[in-house]
Amino acid sequence: MRPIGRPLPQPLRLPSFTSAFIKCYFYVPTIATISFNVGTPFRIIRQYQSQRFTSASTPQPVPKLRRIASTSTVTVPALKRLNVELDGQFVSFDQLFLRDACSCPHCIHPSTQQKLFHTTDIPYDVRADFTETLSDGSLRVRWKNDIPIPGGEVHESIYTPDFLRRYSTLRNRVRARYNDQRQILWDKRKMESDVLYVSYNDYMNSDEALFRAVRQLSLYGLMFIRGVPEGQHDAIEGMAERIGNLKNTFYGKTWDLKNVKDSKNIAYTPLNLGHHMDLLYFESPPGLQFLHCIQNTTKGGTSIFVDSFRAATVLRLNSPQLFRSLTKFPVTYHYQNDGYHYHFTRPTIVLDEHSYLEMQRISQVNWGPPFQAPFEVDIGSNGNGQFRQYIVAAKEFAKNVDDPDAQFELRLEEGVCAVFFNRRILHSRRAFDPSTGDRWLKGAYVDIDAFYSKYRTLSEQLRSEKEREDDAYSYIR
Repeated sequence: MRPIGRPLPQPLRLPSFTSAFIKCYFYVPTIATISFNVGTPFRIIRQYQSQRFTSASTPQPVPKLRRIASTSTVTVPALKRLNVELDGQFVSFDQLFLRDACSCPHCIHPSTQQKLFHTTDIPYDVRADFTETLSDGSLRVRWKNDIPIPGGEVHESIYTPDFLRRYSTLRNRVRARYNDQRQILWDKRKMESDVLYVSYNDYMNSDEALFRAVRQLSLYGLMFIRGVPEGQHDAIEGMAERIGNLKNTFYGKTWDLKNVKDSKNIAYTPLNLGHHMDLLYFESPPGLQFLHCIQNTTKGGTSIFVDSFRAATVLRLNSPQLFRSLTKFPVTYHYQNDGYHYHFTRPTIVLDEHSYLEMQRISQVNWGPPFQAPFEVDIGSNGNGQFRQYIVAAKEFAKNVDDPDAQFELRLEEGVCAVFFNRRILHSRRAFDPSTGDRWLKGAYVDIDAFYSKYRTLSEQLRSEKEREDDAYSYIR
């Protein structure tokens, strides 16, 4: 690496302001020379010290390409950073990141709020030519070696203190999108204490009531709407669309759960239906499920709900090795019937890969024994024990799920709609006697993206500062 310039000996001190104090260090770019053999796999390792790496592997010919020298040298400008003193602490921003994040009218369309350029359009050697702090605390940057601006204007970007704080740490970035909300892990006793029922009229007509509902879903993954008018058999569409568009599947936008002779799905029988999540054989299973009870005069058929995140966390605390097995071993789900063939393979527990916590949060659980296919990967034929270890782990997880003290059981009464996270809350139904009456539930799905969109917009409008502070922690009860 051959430096072509040196850092300024002293930082450029900018005027202080009320909300933050910004101080910038400028670095003149350096050049890193990296050598590698063409035609062979290679990894470019970031260089922070002056050093040259040359692959020792034998050069291989590149099929159907012009033959070139066995070793090619590429000069790559070193990463250029702008160091900012923000609220008394130094934060380093890659200047390419700042340039890419520009929100001026040349870069972001004022109406669509979408980018008008590609990240790959930005010259690799773009850099800040001048910076200053504005009276409101924002940072103004004038760019050099930038994408040409129509009319030959000099391109300038403005970054507010809130923007700089948001992108200064992973924690701030995650929290800014409400992606780390507190989860209350519940058992039977806790849910009996904290269960939320929202009236149909309030839910449909009040944003405050809707916010209570979505916040309860964010915390517990389960809530109920009651007082749905009798005779409104399509009311579920309106209830679901208060949060987002209906997810259309091969069952339709909505579906009816009734006892059907020669049914193609166990849910349409009077049999006991074990703990499960819906449509795990989809690449993108629904995030939110609505179940509206229209008729229920049969004997039996109570509904059971279980917090799979709690069951998984108990396993994590008692046996980290078995927990890891559920995060790694692939389980196959399928539906092959009635002219349809769906199939997907996924681990039982999915962790949040963007979590800033040392113990990664649980993002999803996939558990649907009635819809499980034969295992297709690492079934033990090669002599390893991963399959058997998975079975041991799954048995322990099932014990936590089947624990009566973990199950919230109730009879869904007519006019009540259960709403729950399909990737967190396991639901099941006890067998019922169809000769004793009628049982008719109507269901619908909404994608999780629609839920989080609604949650974010309502949070921005209605959350208090106290609620923001309270949501900083997760805990098990």
